[in-house]
Amino acid sequence: MKILVINPGSTSTKISVYENDRELFTNSIFHDADVLKQYSHINEQIPFRKDLILKMLNDNGCLIEDIDAYVGRGGSAYSQKEGVTIIDKALYDDTYNGVGGSEHPAKLGVLIAYELGSKYNKPMFTMNPTNLDELADVARITGIEGVYRNPSSHALNQKAAARYYCEHNNLDYENVNLIVAHIDGGITVGAHCHGKIIDCNVGSGGDGPFSPTRIGSVPIGSLIKYLKEHSLQEVETMLSKTGGFVSFFGTSKADTIRELMNNGDEKATTVWHAMIYNIAKQIGAMASVLKGDVKQIILTGGYIRFPDLVEEIKDYCGYIAPISIVNDREQETLALETYKVLINKNKAIVYERKPVFTKFGFDK
Repeated sequence: MKILVINPGSTSTKISVYENDRELFTNSIFHDADVLKQYSHINEQIPFRKDLILKMLNDNGCLIEDIDAYVGRGGSAYSQKEGVTIIDKALYDDTYNGVGGSEHPAKLGVLIAYELGSKYNKPMFTMNPTNLDELADVARITGIEGVYRNPSSHALNQKAAARYYCEHNNLDYENVNLIVAHIDGGITVGAHCHGKIIDCNVGSGGDGPFSPTRIGSVPIGSLIKYLKEHSLQEVETMLSKTGGFVSFFGTSKADTIRELMNNGDEKATTVWHAMIYNIAKQIGAMASVLKGDVKQIILTGGYIRFPDLVEEIKDYCGYIAPISIVNDREQETLALETYKVLINKNKAIVYERKPVFTKFGFDK
């Protein structure tokens, strides 16, 4: 049984093909800001990303007709619970239309999986979307009545990294507190309390650390002044595509920033360390959410390849709890959990077409 894993990110398109529970290959293509900002809406990227996927399959000698099941990273539909979910027409439509209110390239995993699965009449699934919702009630409230913080995180990899760490250290994920920081094109830091992500910065919504493509938290007063000379559309694009490194340097390539730093560029050096500072600050916030009871801080995502970033976070946050790095587990998790469904070891969830949270009882 061959499973195609489709994982579109804010700066890359990654695929894997698994035969049963064995990886055959994984390929990834990086997309700089100039490539993606030509598309005014994420949905417009579908043909571009699909063509890349088909080319990567062909380059690895794999025929699309030989794929037995599709699994894609997801988001943008109504918020969901943890687990493998069947991609049906309702989930496809709600993902395409962004009814969940948060637009992220991860949604393309669901859209492309559905289009390919429908064409070749094969089953299609998703798992732990960006708007997986396990938030504590107090984490939802903002200082504006009726305006709530909705989940938008790297829930798939955060959960996968947390479970992987626990499995390899004789811990029960459902009975331990962890902080997990996914650091890549987008950055999210989650408080994992006994198996639930009870709080996390809204990564694609202007919340938390800025990242290679995102603005992170910006004082509202400063943002209002900025809007007097810039359009709302421009700022919305900066939330997840042209903020962060792209705003400062015109590129989201970490290697370009690192080269500038190595050549003594003051701006690149300051911005790089400011990003790390903001990651550490978010980790500290999540430690408070967990009342200081943190078994482990886990760093994951593509940027853990930079040893100085890891060491600097340890300098800031090592007093909170021991810090470990766990390589990205998204591809493996999507494939293996889908395989368990295909062999009837586990059951897949049916999309409920309603959000996990709508409002409080005291809402008007």
